Amino acid sequence: MKAAMYYGKEDIRVEEVEEPETRPGTVKIAPAFNGICGSDLHLYHDGPIPPAPSADQPHPLSNETLPVVMGHEFSGVVEELGEGVDGLEVGDRVVVEPLMVDGTCPACQAGKYNLCEQMGFIGISGLGGGLSERTVVDRRWVHPVGDLPLDQAALIEPLAVAVHAVKHAGAEEGQTAVVGGAGPIGLLVAAVLKAKGLRVIVSEMSTARREKARDTGVADVVVDPAKEDLAEVVRTDTEGRGAEVAFDAAGVGAVVTQLLDVLGPGGRLEIVAIHTKPYELDITAGLTMQDRVMGASIGYANDHVEAIELARSGAVDLEPFITGRILVDDIVEQGFRQLIDNKEHEVKILVSMR
Repeated sequence: MKAAMYYGKEDIRVEEVEEPETRPGTVKIAPAFNGICGSDLHLYHDGPIPPAPSADQPHPLSNETLPVVMGHEFSGVVEELGEGVDGLEVGDRVVVEPLMVDGTCPACQAGKYNLCEQMGFIGISGLGGGLSERTVVDRRWVHPVGDLPLDQAALIEPLAVAVHAVKHAGAEEGQTAVVGGAGPIGLLVAAVLKAKGLRVIVSEMSTARREKARDTGVADVVVDPAKEDLAEVVRTDTEGRGAEVAFDAAGVGAVVTQLLDVLGPGGRLEIVAIHTKPYELDITAGLTMQDRVMGASIGYANDHVEAIELARSGAVDLEPFITGRILVDDIVEQGFRQLIDNKEHEVKILVSMR
């Protein structure tokens, strides 16, 4: 079968590999669409970093070294059920929660399996992936999506990240939320916040991304922080109260500082983005004297069902976030290169295996 194999820095090859076999408790899926995300871009641009294995160091749960099949944001159709699998039928449209966990560490035992000490990702750490014509996944990770179109279903994985972040932050209906950064995750966080009845202010320097936040309707107010005083805009919009909650979806220290400034007394800042550089914080001024909370969230745990329901009910419309559809044979030039060279105009490029 055909699969996109990750060999290392700037080395992705579409080639023929052996088709995986169904085992007891597993599901064979024919992937339909696969999204390319920021983690994939880092792997392509910078080379393998954990939880990806290297050429000589396997991942502890998959026991695989490079190359591995890529693709962790994907939808597909059930083709075969392994022995003992119930709750699914051949032909069902599904998405995969692409985790691999040990199930024994304290985090797993507490139900916080997204914090597993050995956590890996299907499509990054091994065990197959969505950028292949067939993949086999443990039943636990397979979620039916009903009549949700398969291209939109490929965005359920990043939508689950947004659902988890909003829940983790304790955001509530009627509050005002500020989202710093209107990339794919920032836009989806804003979409979930709107669906839950919050007033949403999005701050983004890119003109194209501001327009996307405005055009999709996920933001009530859109701000260019390079030309406007974000804190003043928020104070005016909230009649001086400030925002109850803010989300860093940019991963830039300056954005964290801006978001702390927009919070009212007792507000919460939730870090969703991955920061690659240390950030220096004046804890007394930024948190203590305003009785504020600062938290962070990663991935998802038991969030896919809610994400699917938001999409199926129409509370979150995923279609506008799809900015490109390509074939797997064109994944490097029309996928990775496009997202690197033209990232301001792209939200989610989907790769089709059909």
